[in-house]
Amino acid sequence: MGLFSFTQEIAIDLGTANTIIIHNDKIVVDEPSVVALDRRTDKLLAIGEKARQMQGKENEGIRTVRPLRDGVIADFYAAELMIRGLIKMIPSKNRLFMPSLKMVVCIPSGSTEVELRAVRDSSEHAGGREVYMIYEPMAAAIGIGIDVEAPTGCMIVDIGGGTTEIAVISLGGIVSNKSIRIAGDDLTADIMEYMGHMHNIKVGERTAETIKIKVGAALTDLENAPEDYIVRGPNRMTALPMEVPVSYQEVAHCLEKSISKIENAILSALEQTPPELYSDIVQRGIYLAGGGALLRGLDKRLSSKLNMKFHIADDPLHAVARGTGIALKNVDKFSFLIR
Repeated sequence: MGLFSFTQEIAIDLGTANTIIIHNDKIVVDEPSVVALDRRTDKLLAIGEKARQMQGKENEGIRTVRPLRDGVIADFYAAELMIRGLIKMIPSKNRLFMPSLKMVVCIPSGSTEVELRAVRDSSEHAGGREVYMIYEPMAAAIGIGIDVEAPTGCMIVDIGGGTTEIAVISLGGIVSNKSIRIAGDDLTADIMEYMGHMHNIKVGERTAETIKIKVGAALTDLENAPEDYIVRGPNRMTALPMEVPVSYQEVAHCLEKSISKIENAILSALEQTPPELYSDIVQRGIYLAGGGALLRGLDKRLSSKLNMKFHIADDPLHAVARGTGIALKNVDKFSFLIR
């Protein structure tokens, strides 16, 4: 029986924007969390990057769905198809039978019982025999390389696509946490609204996302500033084509409101922190993870506002996934995993 291992162990970072699967310590799947379905039969047409390319360009026979909204499963059917499809993308030597899966899945720390159940059910329907769950900030801390079971406090701010997770971790548990539904998607929506409002140009979600990546910033004066990005689209009034250069200062200005909400959430998590842990955090600094940590000047802005050091994780996009992968190997040792 040693020839075939009937259990495949995988770690899934189920994100609002991207889903990452780790198998044997390697990232084997890293795809956008999007599925394309046939409008009439609801059959799966494409998944991941292929489905993302269809987004905003569908004809009447196709609909693209993002199964997760605000870090939570919003569409059960699509989520299950997506998890199943992404698991099939794992390169495998023998595909004669579907192995039973032992999986660790990431969930937002503010999840309710119902939301936990949704993730568990979707994972089990997709073939999970043993399903464990881990809170995102916990996974991020493990992925950054922090000893979460030590009796010292550390603070993680994980800015994802749908939620920003802020947690103080000590002794293998979350001491105080704040999960707010302001994150990457909201910044993208802010840019869409701003472009229409200020420049009278219509932009879709994908273009707004590109603007955020190319010239997104949290401060209006940066040392190595990115060049202006040229946005092309229709005029909202006349529908004639127009070209608008967008500078990072403008983007920083339009993201101001959402970023200050994230700042306030960090402050309120710090308020609930016991004083002993608070002093640990002041000493060690606060760690930023998730795609939002890549926003230019965010660490500087937070440092000056809160008078604390902010460190950006080495690979912020994959910190949560890597931590989930480590948790998978230590399922028996880590008592904070949720069955």
